Amino acid sequence: MLQGTHENQDWNDGDEMNNHFELNLYIAGASSNSIRAIANLREICEKYLKERYTLRVIDVHQEKSLASQEQLVALPMLIKSRPHPERRLIGDMSDTQKVLKGLGISGE
Repeated sequence: MLQGTHENQDWNDGDEMNNHFELNLYIAGASSNSIRAIANLREICEKYLKERYTLRVIDVHQEKSLASQEQLVALPMLIKSRPHPERRLIGDMSDTQKVLKGLGISGE
């Protein structure tokens, strides 16, 4: 499992926790779609969620049990587990506005 984590460990306030995004990006190895999805999502997160997100990149070839638990239908797939509601996005995350809308945040 590849992991890129940007998080603040010192939570002072419940409101701050509600603004923290927990994201899991499921990929299939080092395919071109997987590589694009990782790069695009990291760029979006750094621009719009700076220091307010945790991003886990999970290769389903290496973490088969996690993939079956999540009942993945297509890859790459992004699952936003926090803040609620949970949202799922499929694709290489190249459409920034679509990703922002899926995450429930507005672009600048």
